This record gives sequence, C-alpha cells and structure tokens, in this order.
Amino acid sequence: MQAISALDLPDLAMVEPSFGENPFPHFTAARQQHPWLAGSSLGYVVTNYHAVRDLMAMEGSMRMPYDQMVDLMGARGTAWGRFQEAHILSRSGAEHKRLRDLLAPAFTPRRANLHRPLMRDVISQLLDEWAPKGAFDFEEFASWFPITVMCRLIGAPPEDIPRLRSSMEAMGLSVSMDPRYLPALEEAFAVLDSFAHELVVEREAIWRPGNEEDLLDLLIEARASGGMTLREMADLLIFLLVAGFDTSKNVLTLAMYELVDHPDVYERCAADPGFCSRVLDKTMRLHSVTTTNRLLVEDISYRDVLMPAGTVLWFPWSVIGRDSTTIEDADTFRPDREQKHPHVGFALGAHICLGQHIARVQLAEGLHLIARRITKPRSSGPLGWRPFPGVWGIRGLPIEFEPAMVKT
Repeated sequence: MQAISALDLPDLAMVEPSFGENPFPHFTAARQQHPWLAGSSLGYVVTNYHAVRDLMAMEGSMRMPYDQMVDLMGARGTAWGRFQEAHILSRSGAEHKRLRDLLAPAFTPRRANLHRPLMRDVISQLLDEWAPKGAFDFEEFASWFPITVMCRLIGAPPEDIPRLRSSMEAMGLSVSMDPRYLPALEEAFAVLDSFAHELVVEREAIWRPGNEEDLLDLLIEARASGGMTLREMADLLIFLLVAGFDTSKNVLTLAMYELVDHPDVYERCAADPGFCSRVLDKTMRLHSVTTTNRLLVEDISYRDVLMPAGTVLWFPWSVIGRDSTTIEDADTFRPDREQKHPHVGFALGAHICLGQHIARVQLAEGLHLIARRITKPRSSGPLGWRPFPGVWGIRGLPIEFEPAMVKT
C-alpha cells in the first residue's frame, strides 16, 4: 500500500487557458505514466473510467468542497460565495435528501415528456427567427433554447430572458477556480437573486393550493407545506436556471460540432426523432461538459493506494468517456455503435443530475427540429473553448447552411 502523496504522478495543468482547447491528449499522456491518477494544482485527478465509477461508489466517504472553492476564489463573505455553500449540490446527507425529495416529483421522466410540446414550440420559434439567416454562431443560437424553455416552465416574463441569459453565461465560470472572474460572478448572482425573489413573491401572492400550472407552482406547494424557506426557494430556482443552461447549450453545440463532419448522421436526425437521443448520448461520451470534485472525509484505500482524509479528488465527467484503456475506438463518433460503457455526463452517486430527464428530452427535441430546418451545415470550427475545469465547451461555433424551403 502506497500513500497517494508518495506516488510519482503526471501533472495536469487544468487551470492553464490552453488546457481547455484540447484536454484529451493530456489525459492520454497521463494514463501512460499512471493508469488511473494524475496530479494538478487543484488536487488529484482520476483519469480512468472504471476508477471514476468505483470511487464514486464510495461517495459516502466524501463531501462536496464548495467551502474550499469559495476560499480559493477569495469569495468569503460575498453573496456568490454564500450561494456556493448553500445550494443543493453543496449539501450532503439529510439536508441534501430533504431538498432533493422536494424537487424530485417535478423532474420525473413523465413530467419531462409532458414538456415536449412546449420545447418544440420554443425551438420552432427560435428557428423561425434564426434559420432564414443562412449563417450564424450556433453557440449563441443554442444558448437561447434552454433559458427560454426554463422561463416558460416557471412562468417567467419573456422580457427577463436577455438579462438572465447574460448572467448565466457568467455563472458558468463558477467552477473555473479563477479569482479574476469573481466580480462578474457577483454581478451575475445579484441579477439572478433579484429575479428569483421577485418571481416567487409575485407568484405566492396569487397561488392557491392545488395549482399545478407550471414547475414554479410545484415548488411553491413544497414551500407552503413547510418544506423550505424563501431563501432556499430562491437558491433552488437560481441553481435550476444555471444548471440547465450552460450544460444543455454546450452539449447541443458540441453535437453540431460533430455532426457537421457526419452529414449522413445529421440527415438521419432530421428523419428520426428517436435517433437524436443516441446521437446526444454519443456526443456526451465524447464531449461531456462538466468536471466535479470531492473532499475525502475519511481515509480510502483503492488499488493499493491510500488516500487520507482531506484529499481532494477531481472527477472529469467531461473527458472520461474517451478513456482509450477502457473504451475501444474511444475517439470515434459512431452513434449506431452499442454503448458498452455508458457516459457519465450527468454525474454519478447522490448528486446525479436531477434534471437529466428534462435535459435529455429537451436536447433530443431541439436537435430533431434543428436538423429539419437547418440543412447541410458547414463550419470553419470553434472560435475558442471555455476554461477547464468548470462547464467546459465551445465558445463560438460559426456555421453556414441551407435553410429548409418549407417549415416542418
């Protein structure tokens, strides 16, 4: 048994701006030096697919280290810092279960499927506006889809969408671990906090027991039953908005990034709605968008390595699906291939993405209608990439295309 601190590990410079441009070769090289671990300035990084799954099964010996992130960002005493330590993802044990149980009825597969007409309506309206242009930044276009869907789900006024979208673009940098972003994060959080409080107070003034017009009604019913405070309610709304924005927008953009080089697959997306789900799963295996971390609260032994309490482990959901030591042809985009090693883009364990059913439905509905209205897309490639770690993905994807002659 070796202590983790005694291992000769490769170093992953995850905080370097250039790392996000193409993290995959860095992970491949790291595995050649050590089969499942690497070091970094932020803690230890788990680089092997099976090791990620095995260690996440020991999540009872870990907690979310948002307090450490707040300190690293120099955010102690700020409103953004308070939110990072209070939102549902930072909670554990009974407190996490209480909030998750309150939210769970609103995020079932059945509820997600009930939202399909709304999602189709939103993407159709966006395509009516954007498709006639024949060329645009797909990342910008994609960013309007999840925020508009969420605002419709909670009954928010359409005029709020632009300022919310701008704030959520900033909030996507929350896990970048770069203190330079703190002023933007503080400003963005202030906008979202004001919006959430105003929306809840206005709805509660007219709400009556039994109302189930939208997602916000369900949350207010939980609050009325004594399940949560106004502060918790506002934090949950902010979290849901932020969590459903960057991830969905980035996955849809990464899907287009792959599909412009696979026109046959893209054409099938236009013809077969069910196939779109397979395409998105394969996209998330190749390019999921998040990386998370855990702080060990007790010693763990794994593969003859002793990891003491206080160790920080990073789990790169964003790249682990391309572990070539586990997955055959790991860099190949083949949606028809059987997925023997499911992607972990929605995370694992107690904090697995609560909104994954809504995200899956939303992305599949969106991709299908996009493929029907935007034909023969071409791209010169990304304008840039977002920081890694954090919510990783493309920053700007210009496309040119032929608009469909008739709306479908």
